[in-house]
Amino acid sequence: MRDKFLVFGSPLIEKDEIKEVDAALRSGWIGTGPKVAKFEQMFREYIGSQYSIALSSCTAALHLSMIVAGIGHGDEVITTPLTFCATANAIIHAGAKPVFADVVRDTMNIDPNEIEKKITTKTKAIIPVHFAGRPCNMQAILELAKKYRLKVISDCAHAIETEYQNQKVGQLGDIATFSFYVTKNLVTGEGGMITTDNREYADKIKMYALHGMDKDAWKRYSDEGFKHYKVIFPGFKYNMTDLQAALGIHQLQKLERRYKRRQAIWDTYNYKLKDLPLQSPAPIQKNNRHALHLYTVLLDLQAVGADRDSVLNALIRENIGTGIHYIALHLHPYYRNTYHYKYGDFPNAEYISERTISLPLSAKLTDKDVEDVISAVKTVLL
Repeated sequence: MRDKFLVFGSPLIEKDEIKEVDAALRSGWIGTGPKVAKFEQMFREYIGSQYSIALSSCTAALHLSMIVAGIGHGDEVITTPLTFCATANAIIHAGAKPVFADVVRDTMNIDPNEIEKKITTKTKAIIPVHFAGRPCNMQAILELAKKYRLKVISDCAHAIETEYQNQKVGQLGDIATFSFYVTKNLVTGEGGMITTDNREYADKIKMYALHGMDKDAWKRYSDEGFKHYKVIFPGFKYNMTDLQAALGIHQLQKLERRYKRRQAIWDTYNYKLKDLPLQSPAPIQKNNRHALHLYTVLLDLQAVGADRDSVLNALIRENIGTGIHYIALHLHPYYRNTYHYKYGDFPNAEYISERTISLPLSAKLTDKDVEDVISAVKTVLL
């Protein structure tokens, strides 16, 4: 057993990120300012989108996406039950109803065939979630959207580097939303981003994110002269700060280098865990790119002779932190009671929910950390 607990999802923060934050503090611009603008430009260029808007979280990005897409009371939005609650909650905050469609068991992504079964006259949008960084079947989803005249709002919280058929998923659909939470591949502590090619959406999101005002604060007080703002919409406080963007600027520059480190860890796990009673992540399809955000395995509970939580707690006793991605949303009390879901409604999501464990996968991990994870998993499962 290792001496010190290995925290799951601990981010790698280096000297240049710290220096950039220090520069922001010394500049006096610690709210939304020039570093946010720079980060937005860099992210836009990385994804290949026409527009990008930095926000306080991916949850904020999803909520604003609902609003600008015209989704509200009486509408339905189809998404996966195998996601973090923010995906469904953003739909609810807009006044609409989340409708779940089951996933494909091996990819853990939403099943387009199940999506079509859930489409009604009230359906206004689909939110595919690129689980763990694996791209959804976007061709099928976009065809459904065209057929039924639906919006596609991609939840790319796990999927900054993800590509589908050699195209970044942040370019696909009407809007894409990203997370820079502390456990993500690119971190700003908290934070998010929207990418879109729709100028009307981009303009509205920019305005709605800062109280519905028509000017950014840093532009109002620039040397171009004072500019009065006008409130156009009763907006929100969803803007990103320069302190967050200071981290993001350097994190983005290191994204591909850190991807290679996670790839090496991923390959090591695949090789050294292959003979254990678990199912490693499914192979990645040709012309697709997995963001390698989560290394999620499914336990063979019968062979292990214990339930998932017992295995998780045993790993904790070995000083290894893990994640659970996810307990399917329809099994949580709020969604079960509010929308009358029950066990058995989404069998593939439930199968995954009962068996899933995510192992540490961060560029911060040393070779010794990785070996400790492997050793602990073998100790617990064999």
